[in-house]
Amino acid sequence: MPSLAVVGAGLMGSGIAQVAAVAGYDVAVQDVSEEQLARALGEIESSLRRLEKKGRLTSEQVGQTLGRITTTTDLASAARDADVVVEAIVEKLDAKQEVFRALDRICGPEAVLATNTSALPITRIASVTSRPERVVGTHFFSPVPMMRLCEVVRGVKTSDETLARARSFAEDLGKTCVVVNRDIAGFVTTRLIVALSVEAVKLVESGVATAEDIDTACRLGFGHAMGPLETMDLTGIDVFVNASRNIHTDTADPKFHPPELSVRKAAAGELGRKSGRGWYEHS
Repeated sequence: MPSLAVVGAGLMGSGIAQVAAVAGYDVAVQDVSEEQLARALGEIESSLRRLEKKGRLTSEQVGQTLGRITTTTDLASAARDADVVVEAIVEKLDAKQEVFRALDRICGPEAVLATNTSALPITRIASVTSRPERVVGTHFFSPVPMMRLCEVVRGVKTSDETLARARSFAEDLGKTCVVVNRDIAGFVTTRLIVALSVEAVKLVESGVATAEDIDTACRLGFGHAMGPLETMDLTGIDVFVNASRNIHTDTADPKFHPPELSVRKAAAGELGRKSGRGWYEHS
């Protein structure tokens, strides 16, 4: 089984590390903070124990999975020998480019360099490397252990081989892939959910309906597992604001401009589940 390095031990990075380790990959997780790494390992173990209680994993499998995961604050030691590297840090272009400049110096020439982004252009991330043909988007969904979809996104210079290897990797993790062949801002799914979410926020903002009723309408009327405002609380209102701004900047289409109420909530630290308050209260 190929080896994997995950850069970033937040919600997405820890989820990717978990499903890869369950699938048999040896996984090195890198972050700048030992505290964040310890927190990620604790969250992974808690998630695995929940799966054990549901009968989806045995105690032995949980132990074997945890044994496949190592952590480090040193990017070089995590990524130097990895066959696949997935970057899963904050959705900021300059931060991702900084990571990819470093990976370009560190990684072997055959490594697949993947970015877990929901809206940033793969081509711009790849442009800071000497091997843009090896850079690809792998947009996993939160929570990664539960969500079956992965968007595999081709940058302008992504090779067919790299795209195929990224798809094979995601399928190894039990994901169903859709391929995005044009590197447009927001790809497929983020463009769709941002457009819906912008309208949902505007309906709350103008007093047309409550967040609860809008989410109920989407669940029961459209068959969605979660409403757009519930989803925003899960992933982070700040993540929504950043994604919508990125798409709006790239397209100049007003339907993607983040509504003022969502911008104010993000600025006030009302980010959803991770802060305890967003469109809903979270204990």
